[in-house]
Amino acid sequence: MLDPADIGKVLVVTAHPDDIDFGGAGTIAAFVDRGVEVVYLLATSGDAGGFDRTVGAEHMAEIRHAEQVAAAKQVGVTDVRNLGYPDGMLEPTLALRRDIARVIRQVRPDLVITSTPERNYARIGPSHPDHRAVGGATLDAVYPDARNPYAFPELLNDEGLEAWTVREVWLIGSPSPNHYVDITTTVDRKIAALRAHETQTGHMPDLEKMVKTFLANNAIQAGLPDGSFAEAFQVVPTG
Repeated sequence: MLDPADIGKVLVVTAHPDDIDFGGAGTIAAFVDRGVEVVYLLATSGDAGGFDRTVGAEHMAEIRHAEQVAAAKQVGVTDVRNLGYPDGMLEPTLALRRDIARVIRQVRPDLVITSTPERNYARIGPSHPDHRAVGGATLDAVYPDARNPYAFPELLNDEGLEAWTVREVWLIGSPSPNHYVDITTTVDRKIAALRAHETQTGHMPDLEKMVKTFLANNAIQAGLPDGSFAEAFQVVPTG
């Protein structure tokens, strides 16, 4: 596993606005506090999200982008990118792999954080089809696409993007987590980031209690002291 001191850049690739914040905003805040550069890449526009059916899809996409930008600021992230795929229709296509590989080569991160491509039978939420699609496409973009100069040759020949090898991947929502990050000092910023997604969390009066209960259970699994909170990941070496 990477030494935290060796992580200078992190790329987070998820399907929807708010996936990052439910899955890893406390960890991201801790990275930023250590001076790590973090970039968010969203695969979909979030146009099929929310509960107000009077809002059209195009306007919903605009709202959710603004919410994600506001949420990112809560944890110190300012670079938020969006591929604009339709919400709810994501597939792990060659086009999606190329688009993610492009950003990997642009950002050149040490660590990529993404959703697990596995179905989680203990909790159905992480198993949204878009989550699994972006997780599978991202893993394929990490290996072999981004590191292979012959993969998607237009990235090198037309865009000048040299191949790049990501050193490690962390999976959100995995049924088999093997790494826990203590976010006790950043949990309030995670909650603030989640509240910024008003279309998704505004109807949840018990949001803080729900999230902290889940994170406290993670901390127990990690063997952390009482009163701690933790986010869980599955670490995937790429070497």
